[in-house]
Amino acid sequence: MPITTTPDHPSATRAPSGRVAWVTGAGSGIGRALARRLAQEGWNVAISARTVQDLETLADEMPDRLHPFPLDVTDAAASDDTVAQIEDRLGPIDLAVLNAGTYRRDAVYSFDLAAFRRTVDVNLMGTVHCLAPLMRGMVARQAGHIAVVSSVVGYVGLPGAMAYGATKAALINMCEALYPQLSGRQVRLSVINPGFVDTPLTQQNDFPMPFLISVDAAVDHIMAGLKSRRFEIAFPWKMVLSLKLLALLPSRLFFAITRKMVR
Repeated sequence: MPITTTPDHPSATRAPSGRVAWVTGAGSGIGRALARRLAQEGWNVAISARTVQDLETLADEMPDRLHPFPLDVTDAAASDDTVAQIEDRLGPIDLAVLNAGTYRRDAVYSFDLAAFRRTVDVNLMGTVHCLAPLMRGMVARQAGHIAVVSSVVGYVGLPGAMAYGATKAALINMCEALYPQLSGRQVRLSVINPGFVDTPLTQQNDFPMPFLISVDAAVDHIMAGLKSRRFEIAFPWKMVLSLKLLALLPSRLFFAITRKMVR
């Protein structure tokens, strides 16, 4: 498959198919594995994360397909500039997977305002910072696909996930609000709601994680969902069903269950 370069950026590559993907939070976990899989399937993949070394080691695996663009998504101006850089070097972004996120277990008796704000800044506002320039370009072209990584924890409020759950619920709500308008402009929008996935982030947990799956299994689910026309890509099904049923319970029964989760 021939590769072309642009005079201004000799190292830049442009996929003949025009398939350009952008994955944030690509330094580790799901983002890293997903970026690798997209590249293996022929996508030109822009990879972003805060840690340059993580991006470089990933890019070294497939330098003709994986292209590092370091980014702290909490910086709105940098997010806007990164989208412009990617499209200048690689071409219009066809698929963006907004995966950057953070988690820290919290509790009422050790409530940390700064930690709560950090979670909101990364998980919610970090996604919004990337969405703004992406939507601007895709709506103008009337083409493209945006996938926002949320979580099944966004379905219900669970002890230990006050900040994390709040941001993930906000992302789901935001995507539901955006979907009708974006689809009217021929821009696809998906929300990805994983359960527990075995990643460096979840390996810090010191509590049982029901229905835990491998990162490769998670990527299988995501890739299948991206290729479908589904709005919600949620997995594993047992975790999804459990939390959706929990959300339907009357408050008395709901809290009887969640009180047992308090440590």
